[in-house]
Amino acid sequence: MLVRLQKFLAEAGLGSRRHCETLITAGQVNVNGQPVIALGLKIDPGNDRVTVAGKPVSVEQKLYIALNKPAGYICTSNDPQSRRRALDLLPANFPRLYTVGRLDVNTEGLLLLTNDGTFSLRLTHPRYKMPKTYRAEVAGTLADNQIAQLLRGVRSEGELLHAEKVFGVQPVGANTELQLVLREGKKRQVRRMLAAVGCPVRRLVRLSVGKISLGSLKPGQWRYLTNEEVHSLIAD
Repeated sequence: MLVRLQKFLAEAGLGSRRHCETLITAGQVNVNGQPVIALGLKIDPGNDRVTVAGKPVSVEQKLYIALNKPAGYICTSNDPQSRRRALDLLPANFPRLYTVGRLDVNTEGLLLLTNDGTFSLRLTHPRYKMPKTYRAEVAGTLADNQIAQLLRGVRSEGELLHAEKVFGVQPVGANTELQLVLREGKKRQVRRMLAAVGCPVRRLVRLSVGKISLGSLKPGQWRYLTNEEVHSLIAD
């Protein structure tokens, strides 16, 4: 993935982007042995060699991971209670990663992890309204008027919560299965919404984030996102 030279320098810890632009225009930065004084150059951090005042510069490799989180795992980095963490399902030699948003301990499914703070912000900030699809199994039946409530919005703990789409509603024994698309990221939102319309959740699985789906990942399995998938999330 190509990045602007000043962004690369800033992520390497050489200061703010403005300061890094000053380093470039002052002629202190070389790329592949050639001095760069004009702003706007994009580099490939994996292949291009960058030096500042003759010293090599590098940044930590950016990782983008899709994990199928099983129930019973928490999404925090540190836990004083020593509970099982989603991070424990990844190789120990990985750089330090963070979850992109969270799934509560009992919720399963697609969880993204990264060490790229800009990427994480792009997926979690409310202004971007990243769509997320969930499959829920709820107690009892779900009537048309309850679906309409979910789409209009329901009040829970002083917040108005709503689904963008509800589909795939079908009976499963004495329970009901459905899928929901949300563009909000409120804490335990799906569980709170369904409880508010009288249908407590028995099981909850996140199926997709943006254009990235759970696919064939089994519980506890993970994979790298492709460059195309990372770009698709940023572009959404």
